[in-house]
Amino acid sequence: MNRRKFLLGSVALAAGAGGVWTATSSSWTARFFRERLAEVGRTIPAAPHRPDPDRWSDQAITLAWLGHASVLVNFFGMRVLVDPTFYPRIGVNVGLGVLGPQRLVASALTPGDLPEIDAVVVSHAHFDHLDIPSLRAVRGRPTLITAPATADLIPRRPYASVVELPWGQTHRVITGRGELRVRSLEVKHWGARIRRDTHRGYNGYVLEREGHRLLLGGDTADTPLFAGYRRHGPFAAAVMPVGAYDPWIQNHCTPEQAVAMADAAGARLFVPIHHQSFKLSREPVNEPLERTQAALAAESERLVLEAVGQTAVVYPARAAG
Repeated sequence: MNRRKFLLGSVALAAGAGGVWTATSSSWTARFFRERLAEVGRTIPAAPHRPDPDRWSDQAITLAWLGHASVLVNFFGMRVLVDPTFYPRIGVNVGLGVLGPQRLVASALTPGDLPEIDAVVVSHAHFDHLDIPSLRAVRGRPTLITAPATADLIPRRPYASVVELPWGQTHRVITGRGELRVRSLEVKHWGARIRRDTHRGYNGYVLEREGHRLLLGGDTADTPLFAGYRRHGPFAAAVMPVGAYDPWIQNHCTPEQAVAMADAAGARLFVPIHHQSFKLSREPVNEPLERTQAALAAESERLVLEAVGQTAVVYPARAAG
């Protein structure tokens, strides 16, 4: 019996012991066990698209959505990786495996497919954003930038540096390929890893290089803060979360709110993330993208990266595929 089957079997036994409670309760714990049981024997389909970062131009800003909140960026030759999650599950490692949600679709790239990374940007400590095995597997010797009070969770491996960046501060990542400026932004979320460690921070970011900028919304609920970030623009694109709002509306925005915040910040293109990859909430899997498409129906050319693995050149001209 391999480790995965043992772990899933243990979950099944625990769920069986709960009987009717497990099958019918609306509590978070009961739903967690039901969802893990439903995953037994399910295969994870490949991403519908596969990026080819070796062919990207160093004279452009190119983004690929790898799944969930993971985005690979070539920013005029600087390689940036945002909130990487590569593996079949996210959650707590219980020794025999990871106990947590299984992917609905595989990551568009594996760690071995990546170029050497110059900077890794982590928004906060939640398991679907700070995934320890994925961070350990990143190629290169990157600078890692994360929220305050989260560096203790970063796995040991060779980094150029690990930087906790408070709101409003900027860090310069300098490599042989040049300089990238990373500015931390306040958003509306929370950063606890295990619910009790509420001292942990949570960030959005601005990436800037050669006078061009990207806005990273991290995880956020609806907030007027983004209107104030227009002064840091203009932004070639805003990478914004659009899922996990039901019932978590106090901490995750709806697609319409995400579009409104990107508009308030003055972003030219809109990149929706935090959907399709893991079942973390009650809304149907396809609903976040459908609502995003509806919110941008009058200007559909602004919407890029709608499917896992898609690539878009957001500067100097859009070219998606």
